[in-house]
Amino acid sequence: MLFAVKMDVALPQDLDGDVRTDTLAREKAYSQQLQRDGEWVNIWRLVGQYSNLSIFDVRDNERLHEILWNLPLFPYMSIEVTPLAGHPSDIAAG
Repeated sequence: MLFAVKMDVALPQDLDGDVRTDTLAREKAYSQQLQRDGEWVNIWRLVGQYSNLSIFDVRDNERLHEILWNLPLFPYMSIEVTPLAGHPSDIAAG
């Protein structure tokens, strides 16, 4: 199942520097492993925002929920999930 997921990050200004550094490092490692595993298909930065738009290809809703809840930055995120379906005009779907 394909999902578009918009993630907006809002780290607290008073977050301890060591906690911030550790959290960002764990987030990067976790997201890159999911990319290597093929579940986090694409990730794009949204220009001018501390946000990304990502495409996930997962077996079901529960798996996406598990992935998102395990993001180290999850406590500092607003997340918007959109299920995706193929479009009949997509030439790549041929």
